[in-house]
Amino acid sequence: MLKENTLNTSNTSSPATPSAHYDLIIIGTGSGNSIPTPEYDDVSIAIIEEGTFGGTCLNVGCIPTKMYVYAADVALAAREAGRLGLDAQVNSVDWDSIVDRVFTNRIDRIAQGGEAYRRGDETPNITVYDQHARFVGPKTIEVGGEVITGDQIVIAAGSRPTIPPVYRNSGVKFYTNEDVMRMPTQPKSLIIVGGGYIAMEFAHVFDGLGTKVTIVNRSEKLLRFLDEDLVTRFNAIARERFDIRIGNGTLLEQTENGVKLTLDNGETVEADAILVATGRTPNGDLMDVDTAGIEMHEDGRIKVDEYGRTTAEGVWALGDVSSPYMLKHVANAETRAISHNLLHHDDLRPMPHEHVPSAIFTHPQIATVGMTEAQAREAGYDVTVKVQNYGDVAYGWAMEDHTGIVKLIAERTTGKLLGAHYFGPQASTLIQQMITVMTYDLDLRDFARNQYWIHPALAEVTENAILSLEFA
Repeated sequence: MLKENTLNTSNTSSPATPSAHYDLIIIGTGSGNSIPTPEYDDVSIAIIEEGTFGGTCLNVGCIPTKMYVYAADVALAAREAGRLGLDAQVNSVDWDSIVDRVFTNRIDRIAQGGEAYRRGDETPNITVYDQHARFVGPKTIEVGGEVITGDQIVIAAGSRPTIPPVYRNSGVKFYTNEDVMRMPTQPKSLIIVGGGYIAMEFAHVFDGLGTKVTIVNRSEKLLRFLDEDLVTRFNAIARERFDIRIGNGTLLEQTENGVKLTLDNGETVEADAILVATGRTPNGDLMDVDTAGIEMHEDGRIKVDEYGRTTAEGVWALGDVSSPYMLKHVANAETRAISHNLLHHDDLRPMPHEHVPSAIFTHPQIATVGMTEAQAREAGYDVTVKVQNYGDVAYGWAMEDHTGIVKLIAERTTGKLLGAHYFGPQASTLIQQMITVMTYDLDLRDFARNQYWIHPALAEVTENAILSLEFA
């Protein structure tokens, strides 16, 4: 993970004489650390990581957050067990044990083991650097006072939390996704700033574990990028569960018992702690990439072509630092493409950006792939749409589910699936069949009846949704 650069990068003096040259330099040990496969055993490689080995996903992102989400799911299930005729409750939450289970016993060991492996005898062709990297010329990098060069360079430096100035300049302690899971104690109350997927997952985690959650968002709609049917349902549930305030923070202050946030509408909110979850910023701006002829988009991403090549010869980029999709499974797929391209310049593979799915591990879960209904209509498709309730199938009855839906959007004349949107239990798993349908361009007109659907499994909600689509 790349940290904010505290070096003075305004020095325009000539770079020092390189101390080492490599066939390949990799900046970042998230997905980039997967590049050195056995095919690279004869390639001299430098890996640069100034933070913790493993990148955002392993250390502060998707993996540990889902371990917290699962604990919150179990706790919330106990709280809601009354609808099933059960009297259940969580008597206490041992925050220290949760932190130890996630980090001490799992994540930290994996990160430490990954670094030890790269530094060990098993990979003698790899040299690890653990300082900040910045370009000082074409294919030339300064790291920890040394200057190194490479025939090829892969920038896989990830992203960092976006922190608005009102919080960054306040002098008051605030948390981000990078440290909130290691809080010394579980707060009794928490302000969460933001309305995106990171904010909503942590809102579920802390509320599920018993913290009073107040969400502060600048717009009325949370998760507003989703299909409108999902947005409407999620916001209705969120407003029943959380204290939601609409506005922008203008002043963050320390109080005797925690923090106080003043909004631009004059409201104030107080809590034990505050989490700022207002998005992610690609790390390309921290490395003086312009000195190497590497151009960036206005939104901060490094520019790459369809094969992952930057505007500088021999320099590639992948993952959050360049990708339009800040998703680990996309970064992994991009890594496989670039790993191939580095060794096969005459047989380049494009970055795999077709039919990219995503999931949000809130409660209920949300998973999507393809277009929303609005996007499909705007694109000119003759669409057929079905919104299928979880509660219309037998397993939905078993769960007493009254909010879950599957929404499918298809082309009426061809049976082509254009978009699939799941909102409810097991959404991230149920959607996988629709990802397959989309990837292999299967015709929905035959798909439902040409296979068995286990009864009464929850997958029947997908079957019923397909059978209810109206085709020409």
